[in-house]
Amino acid sequence: MDNKELNKPAEKKKKSPWGVIKALLFLILGIIVGTIGTIALLLVVLVGIFDLNSKKLEAIAKTSKFVDAETLEKIDDLASYIDAFYYEDVDEEDLKNGLYYGIMSGVGDPYTCYYSPEEFKDMMEGIQGNYEGIGAYLRKDDDKGYPFVYDFIEGGSAKECEELSAGDFIIEVDGEDVYGQNLDEVVAKVRGPEGTTVKLTMEGPNGKYEITLERRKIDTPTVKAEEKEEGIWYIQISEFDAITTGQFDNALRQAKEDGMNGLIIDLRGNPGGSLDTVVDICGEILPKGLIVYTEDKYGKREEYKSDGKNELDVPLAVLVDGGSASASEIMAGAIKDYGIGTLIGTKTYGKGIVQSMRSLPDGSAIKITTSKYYTPLGNNIHKIGIEPDIEVEFDSEKYLEDETDNQLNAAVDFIKDKLK
Repeated sequence: MDNKELNKPAEKKKKSPWGVIKALLFLILGIIVGTIGTIALLLVVLVGIFDLNSKKLEAIAKTSKFVDAETLEKIDDLASYIDAFYYEDVDEEDLKNGLYYGIMSGVGDPYTCYYSPEEFKDMMEGIQGNYEGIGAYLRKDDDKGYPFVYDFIEGGSAKECEELSAGDFIIEVDGEDVYGQNLDEVVAKVRGPEGTTVKLTMEGPNGKYEITLERRKIDTPTVKAEEKEEGIWYIQISEFDAITTGQFDNALRQAKEDGMNGLIIDLRGNPGGSLDTVVDICGEILPKGLIVYTEDKYGKREEYKSDGKNELDVPLAVLVDGGSASASEIMAGAIKDYGIGTLIGTKTYGKGIVQSMRSLPDGSAIKITTSKYYTPLGNNIHKIGIEPDIEVEFDSEKYLEDETDNQLNAAVDFIKDKLK
């Protein structure tokens, strides 16, 4: 075969009818297969969309009425903006906690809140009667608007500080002015992890000064007892914690064994605590009957009663002030309603609601206001407070001068008059 043969033009072949038919059949078959494939793909996509929507709807159905698809989408949008545009890296856990804090604060109730696992652990330690702090008892001066130190706890750094004296006011905590803040808020700022320090700006008789104190783990004595004058006993309750019942029982037993003929219970600056604890303590002094009852938004009522077996049979004075709140007011309200004691001091804080704790699987928790409480005569004192039977304003200047407690002196004089 030479080049000429290679360069010869090919002869034209005639088209076969069968070839045309076969081409048409392949075209039609291709269209059919393509159509089926498209339909199948659409079905897969549609099934996927339906499945996703079903899961999303199912997830939304399990949540509160406040959380819908639009809310979830907005949260995702906000998180995306932070991730894309915030000028520094953001800790993912902090961002999540921010959501949890936010939804609880959205209730508008200062007592309904979220606790991270670390915060919940610290709080539970406090409820058990030990905490990490400087070891100082604080009381609010309503006229001045600042809290002051009125006593110390053994083993705390506050007691060891030579500059710090009882009666000195706390003006700033770590540079933040605490004027007008609730006592609970100031206490929370002063407390902190063991081994850390807190810087306090104080004000005493000679003016302002600054101290830095170490926070330590302290077993808190929540009850302090002493005989003021012959037969007149003084029992101070600083908080109603889990350990308070036993401490109060011991103090009251000692007072009775030593011939107590009059009793002063000091609830000033006591922010409250456990409902069960205050009920137990009230059962040690109240007559038989209702101590307090609670009602939730559904009208469900729970009653707490005293069996009357330990009713107090000596004159009783109870010291109260604007820092006496919650469980303190349960005790003060019951004593006033039964008429077995006289309230001396100034009007109480006015917290007539009850909180419940709910722990969550990851170690965090929420505290949520679940009900209102009522005194035995049916009074709810929330945002109202309890008026004292004998009003005595605290003389902070006199206390700063020589630690004279004019309210306590008034209570001692009252018991003396009763014993005449």
